[in-house]
Amino acid sequence: MAPPKSDAFVFFGATGDLAYKQIFPALQAMIRCGHLGMPVIGVAKSGWDPERFKDHARDSIEKHGGLDEVLFSKLCSKLQYIDGDYLDGATYERLYKALGTSRRPLHYLAIPPDMFAVVVEGLAQSGCARDARVVVEKPFGRDLASARELNRILTSEFPETSIFRIDHFLGKEPIQNLLYFRFANSFLEPIWNRNYIESVQITLSESFGVEGRGRLYEELGAIRDVVQNHMLQVMALLAINPPTGTDSESSRDEKALVFRAMRPLGPEDVVRGQYRGYRNEKDVAPDSRVETFAAVRLHIDTWRWADVPFYIRVGKRLPITANEVLVRLKRPPQVVFDETMTGRPNYFRFRLSPEVCISLGARTKAPGESMTGEEIELFACQRFAGEMLPYERLLGDAIRGDASLFAREDAVEATWRVVDPILKHITALHEYEPGTWGPLEADRIIADTGGWDNPKPREAVE
Repeated sequence: MAPPKSDAFVFFGATGDLAYKQIFPALQAMIRCGHLGMPVIGVAKSGWDPERFKDHARDSIEKHGGLDEVLFSKLCSKLQYIDGDYLDGATYERLYKALGTSRRPLHYLAIPPDMFAVVVEGLAQSGCARDARVVVEKPFGRDLASARELNRILTSEFPETSIFRIDHFLGKEPIQNLLYFRFANSFLEPIWNRNYIESVQITLSESFGVEGRGRLYEELGAIRDVVQNHMLQVMALLAINPPTGTDSESSRDEKALVFRAMRPLGPEDVVRGQYRGYRNEKDVAPDSRVETFAAVRLHIDTWRWADVPFYIRVGKRLPITANEVLVRLKRPPQVVFDETMTGRPNYFRFRLSPEVCISLGARTKAPGESMTGEEIELFACQRFAGEMLPYERLLGDAIRGDASLFAREDAVEATWRVVDPILKHITALHEYEPGTWGPLEADRIIADTGGWDNPKPREAVE
């Protein structure tokens, strides 16, 4: 039986950056698809009135979503605004009154994590938490201890089934396609294991820097910002066993098993880097030790993946912006043609952004009398028309009570357990030049399995 839908959407931090760039455009998109037939209440402390709030929403959608006057008019008819301090109980009393006959609200906490406890308590004391759901943004803590404390705060007033930890990366169409491709095609499963796969690489490269996020990035760094969440989630999609059912918990159960089987990282498994010039960025400490690049080597101690290294590489100011997975297969077990043992082994390449492509690297016989070969890449590229925005998909799922694409408490704590040792044992920080693939020291952790395979620019992929 499907859970009941939420009947109101409340977002705290309604005048903040996340709401401006993501939430308002997603709300208009949900209106377009008929997925938002409920009151929408913004809460913030900015000294605004409802009209200024609606003007802010219009400006947001003009810049980030493409304004549709008809759709925006429908959205405005649902918009309400409450200006108030999160520390003031009167704010939550006004919210309770604004909810009116709505009894199953969805509360989105687009606010700093240090305010979660205050808002959760305010919602509970005012009655706004009764039969409600709550959405929280990553990072879910700064380490294992703070993640456990955050979960304690949330579960003190909301059952786990009503808590939605949002990671917009999981709402992207290409990430969904990765999971679908694995389990909708029978040809992969027989070879998707340690008997045939030599190694797996996951690269998230960005050609830009921190872009005004210096203050926030100083609190996070690359490992907290994307490795512990985005990249480990992609790794889990590559490594999980087929879910036993189609319900939301089946896939989350399988991911939790993979996270628990991941070996905690040690200092020898990580290389940290910082691009030259990062310390000159706004709000960055002149002696900052925060990494803008990280390369890590992981292992999953299961029957399927024993001894198969997984490599993750993330970084800013790298040559291109791209997200790519490379799965290298083992070489043939017996030498038939000498040169097949010296060329590049077969591989699967999954390009997740900016385009969505799937490639198979193979060898074919070169023209001529001799039995020599050449490397080719069988290539398929998919272009999406009218794909859902990540926040549109995820907010719609949360309203319906579908938790499939959201992180569960045990999985969050398991991923922090993986990275916690290297957060406590700070490794050396290597400087690298902007426009390069990071510090040369990153090559050492992957040297035994053929080195990094760098994503190519869009024109080279096509």
